[in-house]
Amino acid sequence: PFWLTAMVSRQAPLCGLAAHCLWFLGVILLMDASARPANHSSTRERAVNREENEILPPDHLNGVKLEMDGHLNKDFHQEVFLGKDMDGFDEDAEPRRSRRKLMVIFSKVDVNTDRRISAKEMQRWIMEKTAEHFQEAVKENKMHFRAVDPDGDGRVSWDEYKVKFLVSKGHSEKEVADAIRNHEELKVDEETQEVLENLRDRWYQADNPPADLLLTEDEFLSFLHPEHSRGMLKFMVKEIIRDLDQDGDKQLSLPEFISLPVGTVENQQGQDIDDSWVKDRKREFEELIDSNHDGIVTMEELENYMDPMNEYNALNEAKQMIAIADENQNHHLEPEEVLKYSEFFTGSKLMDYARNVHEEF
Repeated sequence: PFWLTAMVSRQAPLCGLAAHCLWFLGVILLMDASARPANHSSTRERAVNREENEILPPDHLNGVKLEMDGHLNKDFHQEVFLGKDMDGFDEDAEPRRSRRKLMVIFSKVDVNTDRRISAKEMQRWIMEKTAEHFQEAVKENKMHFRAVDPDGDGRVSWDEYKVKFLVSKGHSEKEVADAIRNHEELKVDEETQEVLENLRDRWYQADNPPADLLLTEDEFLSFLHPEHSRGMLKFMVKEIIRDLDQDGDKQLSLPEFISLPVGTVENQQGQDIDDSWVKDRKREFEELIDSNHDGIVTMEELENYMDPMNEYNALNEAKQMIAIADENQNHHLEPEEVLKYSEFFTGSKLMDYARNVHEEF
């Protein structure tokens, strides 16, 4: 939570008023933060140290619809529209330059140069940008694999990885290594033990036949990025369903998918946030995940939905993205529409779009 404290000065009424306003703003921010459904896997909220970041599977996978904890990926549309240029549209960037950059992207998506983006053109673009995220993950994996394979023999055992993980949690490397070598139990807190057990299950799953509990660089990529492997994608889907499935039938009903995280809503602002969260999940469930619209999501449906390289899903996403900004209802996107709804596509609101669109395009 974000704590904001203001001291009211008796000697300076004007300063006191300003401080009081800051205090009031802080209270509002606190109420907002405490009521918001927890999502610890947002790209802007993750705060892990560098060593953990190198060896732990990320909660957030670029270009994948659900986070590892089952939350909707709120940055998905920006990720599949911008690809590697995710950080290219900062709020403090010069607006004219950002508008021009957005129009350059528009012209690349608009393959037939008719100044309109169709669903097919957007689908092709989504697949291309998703592939960019894949290539970035492969590149990062080479560096991360070297971190867990210091002797460079191209294979990492579970015990070697376990040492690295526990050292990143503050344990002594010698103490951990000695305990493993002597088959002694190492005392760790309950949360670390739970994470360790989940990682071990995931490690075994990434270990392709013949199973030897040694991961190669490719297998380690599957461990860190399950979206790259069909078998690991199934495993990830099973874990998400296990976490959300309340009646144990190994599939998801709408109430299970939209049920709020543990916690209570104590004010109207928090209730509004929760209502928006439920509304987003309901729309996603009914329009995109539940493909046969029978009110139940099976493992197969969820796997198809989460597969980043599923062309049918990419077409559905393209249609949904167009519908968001398609003000004239012609099932295409014009430059004016993309600029007007720039916040949806880039995360930044670009002002004065109408006045500048013709000179920028």
